[in-house]
Amino acid sequence: MPPKRARVSSISDSKASVAVKRSRTTATSFAPRKVATAKNAAAVDANPPLGKLLEAVKNQNTKVKKGNAVVYWMRMADLRISDNHALSLASAQAKKEEIPLIVLFVLSPQDYKAHDRGPRRIDFTLRNLAMIRNSLAELNVPLYTTSHSVRKTLPAAVLTTLQGWKCTSIYGNIEYEVDELRRDTQFCELAKAKGIRTTFVHNKCIIEPGVITTKENKAYSVYSPFERKWISALNEDLDRYLQAFPNPQPNVDGVREDLEFSKLFECEVPQSIPGFELDSDDRQMMVKVWPAGEEVARQVLSRFLHTKSRASQMGAVDPLAEGEESSDKTSRIMKYGEDRDSADRDTTSRLSPYLCAGVISVRECVRATLELRKSKKVDGSRDTGVGRWIQELAWRDFYTDVLVSFPRVSMGRPYLEKYAAVEWEAHQEVGAGGGGVGKGYSDDDPDPVGGGTDAEALRRWKEGTTGVPVVDAAMRCIKKMGWVHNRFRMITAMYLTKHLMIDWRVGERYFMENLIDGDLAANNGGWQWSASTGVDPCPYFRIFNPYSQSTKVDPTGDFIREFVPELAKLRGPDLHNPPTSAANKLGYPQPMISHQEGRDRALQRFKDAGAASKA
Repeated sequence: MPPKRARVSSISDSKASVAVKRSRTTATSFAPRKVATAKNAAAVDANPPLGKLLEAVKNQNTKVKKGNAVVYWMRMADLRISDNHALSLASAQAKKEEIPLIVLFVLSPQDYKAHDRGPRRIDFTLRNLAMIRNSLAELNVPLYTTSHSVRKTLPAAVLTTLQGWKCTSIYGNIEYEVDELRRDTQFCELAKAKGIRTTFVHNKCIIEPGVITTKENKAYSVYSPFERKWISALNEDLDRYLQAFPNPQPNVDGVREDLEFSKLFECEVPQSIPGFELDSDDRQMMVKVWPAGEEVARQVLSRFLHTKSRASQMGAVDPLAEGEESSDKTSRIMKYGEDRDSADRDTTSRLSPYLCAGVISVRECVRATLELRKSKKVDGSRDTGVGRWIQELAWRDFYTDVLVSFPRVSMGRPYLEKYAAVEWEAHQEVGAGGGGVGKGYSDDDPDPVGGGTDAEALRRWKEGTTGVPVVDAAMRCIKKMGWVHNRFRMITAMYLTKHLMIDWRVGERYFMENLIDGDLAANNGGWQWSASTGVDPCPYFRIFNPYSQSTKVDPTGDFIREFVPELAKLRGPDLHNPPTSAANKLGYPQPMISHQEGRDRALQRFKDAGAASKA
């Protein structure tokens, strides 16, 4: 059977742009459950699925017949060619066996809906894929981008595609969410039965999940001891954890003339996916603020390491705008320890979208700090800017480890189950009881609940009209550029969960839908920290005063004036907490609730929930 016909019958049409159109109805009608029962979540916690996948990989066929190609299955979190573990392994095998390497990317709209991934994240994925396609083509390696509608049948569809290509070896980097681990485990089983060897490897983290454990060989649920052991383990084996995997090698000569594979080079990456389109203005903004490509990501990293922060780089601007001032001694990373919470300049790296999508390797980032400091040890101290930034990367590993070790957090459950009884205010958002990612549910799990529209408080929080300038500026920043600096994420999350007493899962979902760097592990970790329901959380009685936070993170007020222009004429304390008369005159709304009233209500709700859990 010609490979073209086999491909059409397996996943979809040969042109991904056509294939995607067929997923419109399925993707929009698909409604995953969002909150598992406590019983079902506990059952998954007791037997985390990563172990099953690793066992399935271990038990693959050791010897398989030589196929006509080796396939690398690219995922949303490894959108790069360089320092890519699975791609490097796949290329090495293809070179050894003198057969072509094929890169496969499957667009799965149902997965995107289940994971609350928004149009910005999908657009960023497609823009990077288009650049990857061109880079691979220079190596005579085709990128075959296609679409599959029903997520449950995706493993079988990929297997059928491999059989059409007469491929007997496939490689991929591990995705750590529950559904993805189960999908890959199922794929291993199906492939083994068909004489196809599957290899899934770690690539996302610096130190893969499960390595850093307590003396009792248990996962850490507190960051500080995790980080101390993490930095120690890293420095004891730098060659292992920071190795740079070789780039893929060019395909064998003649692959473009090969009857089986030549047409794969004709497959183009679609510009959008039905149900996940960006309007033209938003897309132009994303292209400006978050340009795609590995080389761009490296330049963004270089700016962070070697140039000073600038007020002109605050907000929705090109991260590589001209006018930078070089300085290794007072660069943004060197000043990161003292400046990282300031929002009136580009004090952070702004690498999170590139790290989240795997456009740049986190290992490359750490190696760059070693080169900067001319050191053979990774600095993880709290006393230096470099050390503080490395700690942020450690947080990234920590939250991924939590996701793997306590999968309940990806199933809409609080890590601290006693706070499942917290009484949240009604908000009427569809699926508002959820906000997880539709993972690991059985038929007796509750469906998402709620009506069809947001309640007034939730609507105002989303629109940035709460009457609290720092919250409104942050929310409008998210709406404009699909990103906001982490301190503002904490402030807005705590305001929603503590002052407005709206379920953290609603905020988690909104962030995932609107942030270009939406990552389940980090986003869930941040929201559960703010809501006091997660691992190593902010104690429920510690409730940010948004007004004092505002003066700390935006002392000049430039960030607020940029995103809340109606307050642009205010200065000093009035900007952070406008007097009633000034707010009315400027057309700015009054706060929905006072800090003290919101604090008192939150304290009582959490106390009641804690008491109920002990009864």
